[in-house]
Parts: sequence; C-alpha cells; structure tokens
Amino acid sequence: MQTREYDVIVIGAGPVGENVADRVVRGGLSCVIVESELVGGECSYWACMPSKALLRSGAALRAAESVDGAKQAVTGGVDVAGALRRRDVATHDWDDGSQVKWLEGAGIELVRGHGRVSGEKTVRVTGEDGGEIRLVARHAVAVATGSAALLPDIPGLREIDPWTSRDATSVQDVPATLAILGGGVVGAEMATAFASFGTKVTMIVRSGLLAAMEPFAGELVQTALEDLGVVFHAGVDVTAAHRTDKNAVLTLSDGGRVVAEQVLVATGRVPRSGDLGLDSVGLEPGSWLDVDDTLLVTGTDWLYAVGDVNHRVLLTHQGKYQARAAGDVIVARANGGAVDAAPWGVHVATADHDAVPQVTFTDPVVASVGLTEKAARAAGRSIRVLDYDLSWVAGSSTVSDSYVGQARAIVDEDRGVLIGATFVGPDVAELLHSATIAIVGEVPLERLWHAVPSYPTVSEVWLRWLEAYGRPTV
Repeated sequence: MQTREYDVIVIGAGPVGENVADRVVRGGLSCVIVESELVGGECSYWACMPSKALLRSGAALRAAESVDGAKQAVTGGVDVAGALRRRDVATHDWDDGSQVKWLEGAGIELVRGHGRVSGEKTVRVTGEDGGEIRLVARHAVAVATGSAALLPDIPGLREIDPWTSRDATSVQDVPATLAILGGGVVGAEMATAFASFGTKVTMIVRSGLLAAMEPFAGELVQTALEDLGVVFHAGVDVTAAHRTDKNAVLTLSDGGRVVAEQVLVATGRVPRSGDLGLDSVGLEPGSWLDVDDTLLVTGTDWLYAVGDVNHRVLLTHQGKYQARAAGDVIVARANGGAVDAAPWGVHVATADHDAVPQVTFTDPVVASVGLTEKAARAAGRSIRVLDYDLSWVAGSSTVSDSYVGQARAIVDEDRGVLIGATFVGPDVAELLHSATIAIVGEVPLERLWHAVPSYPTVSEVWLRWLEAYGRPTV
C-alpha cells in the first residue's frame, strides 16, 4: 500500500475542511484533504447555496407585489423552470471543477475517496476503484465530515423513500403536494420555497414552528406561510407511514391522516462519523465528537473535529469560523508557538457559546444572534427585554407598502450590554451583523447612543430600542 506523509490531514472538503486546510497551508504546513463526494461539500451543492437560490425567486416576486408601481408589473407567479435553472447555476450543475482548481491554487493536495482513521495520526483512504492509500500526519488530523439528515424511527417511513434536505434542494420535478415533517429552519425554508412554486404544502410540527427562536418569529412566519396556502398540523406526531400507487400516507397521533405525493423529513441531523474508523483510536463510531474551544477532540492531542460533526453549532459560517481557529492553532502547536486559548483569543471559537448569528430565509426573514429571552433567563442573567414593531420605523415604508415585522433586544442589566437580538421582517438580514458586532464587542448601550442610524432605514430600530431603554443621565 502506498504511504504518503503530510503535516496535516483533513477529512472532508466542504467549506469547513477547505478553511482548515487553507489556514494550515498559509501557516507554512503541508496539507492533504480527503473527499468522497464533491469538493465544496453540503453547503455548495445541497444546502445553503441551492436552498437560497430556490427561495429567492418567490421572495423577489412578493417584494414587488408589496410595492405600488411595481405590483402592476407582476403578471404571473414564479416560473418554476427558471427558479430551478437559477439553482443549477448556483451549484455549477453539481460539478466541483472550480473548487478543485481553488484547492490546487491554494497548494492543498486532494485525495478522492473515503477516509477512515486507522490509528494515531493515520488515515486510510479507499478510492472508487477499491485501491487504498495510507496517509500519515506529522502533526494533526482534522475531521470535517459534517452531518446528515436524521430519519426518525417511524414505522414504514423508510419504506416510502422520503426526501431529505438533499432531495428537496436538488429537485428536478416539483411535486403537486408535499408533506414536511419538522418545523425547524429546513422545514420552514422548504415550505416557503415549494409553496412559492405552487405546491400544496402540509407541515407537521410537533413542537411548533422555529421553536428554538423567539416565539414571535415562528408566529409571524407561520402566518405568512398560511397566507401562501400551507396547512399546519401542530402538536402531533407521525405514528406510521405507507405509500399507495401515487401518494404517501402519514398517520398522525391524533387519528388524522396527511396524504401527499412526496414527504420531506426535516426533523434534525446526525453526525457523519459512523464510518470514520473512530473506534481505532478509542472513540465511539457515529457519535458527535466532543471538543474544547480550540476544536481539539477530548482525550487526544492530535485529532480535531470542526464544523457540524462536533455539534457545537450546525451552521456553515460558524463552522468556517471554527476552521480558522483550528487551522491557526494547529500551526501554532506544530511550530511550538504560544496558544492564545483565552476567551476571544485567536485560537478559540468563543462565539459558539453566546454570539451565534443565523438568518432563516423564510418570508418574512428571521435574523437572530445571541441569546433569546428564554435562554437568557435559563442562564440566570438579569435582563431587560426591548420589543419594537418594525412597521413603526420610517424606513419600513420604503421597503414595503404593507410591512410586517418585529424586533427584540435582550439587554444584560448587570453590564449594560446587548446579549441577544432578533429581527423578523422583509430585508432584515442586513441588520444582523451590526447586532453581532455589538454583542461580540460588548459595546455599552451608552456608547451605542453615538452610533447614529441612517434615515429613513429599518436600522432606525436601534434608536427606538435605546429610547425604550432610556438614556443614561449624569
């Protein structure tokens, strides 16, 4: 068997693995990346990029319909074929040639095949032809294999061949009817997209829509989805599934039934770690990999787990943030340099704990960062909640003639700083980074009085929050 030696081995060539490899090479170390599917990973071909491409056509159409002078030009619904073409452009027709060229340009070697840890700092790669290569790392191995859709243990569910998020985002023939199991981000976004295409969508949401967010987020999104014709079954479980000649039939715990041409399961994720050879180094196959803030796997001094597979935050941008920290700390340790592992140090992923930003591309959009009211109270924080109706700011009328939105700020009273923010409404995604900066930078509210929002924009909500909180007196 051929053996090759590198400073660092990365398993998984999605955005997270690419970023680990890039930081390592920039730091002067040699690196090989192992990939069994497409270079660019889930985000590029089956998640972030195709899903947002599918969502945009409907969002743009509804935005035009909400503005007098533009709505008169709208003469039809979403052209589904055009929306799918746009998705195909975003995914490069599932061709990773440009991503491979980027690796080559960055000085990162690629090995195609399935990588398994076979011992300390050792990875065995099995290619499509069955041939094997043994890779040995001088310093570190980083696992960046991501996560996969969870299929719950419901009698008959696997036999009806349900969709996962991959099937939904790579769809070629849009179904007339679609049942969605789960009310999280994937379920809400795909309900928005397919309802925009004219599909009759039914959602089965046991714990409510977007339940991990502020309650008003799920409420506003559900109202908008119902306006698009989506039907909700809340507080119920699917107890059984079977398929007829044309449709899938789901039996509900309340005795009801849902019949749909296709079923999308969006009930959670599992780690892609079941066939990685983790048992060879004393770790549990198929488990989430526990790491410290430098992304080093607990109990090892050479194995790192970055991105979804460590279960800290299942978001691409947060995984890339972890990758930058992991790559840099691998270089520092390889060179015997100092490790800055204090909170907010360059070698740690501190933001994973209380400063995670996320945009949910429903219509209305949900943009959130930091702690919700519920999470802050559960953590024992002394807080004040500031709520504001976004339709009351002057900038909302420039966006839409019928703007509906809500914003909430969570203030840590002991420190006088923002620790959470949620915006729901049209065009609120671009408000999020200012809130993220305020939270990460721990900017005192008294200083934020001097951050003047432009007029007329929706960002004027910042001033309204401060007015509600009250200006400090001398």
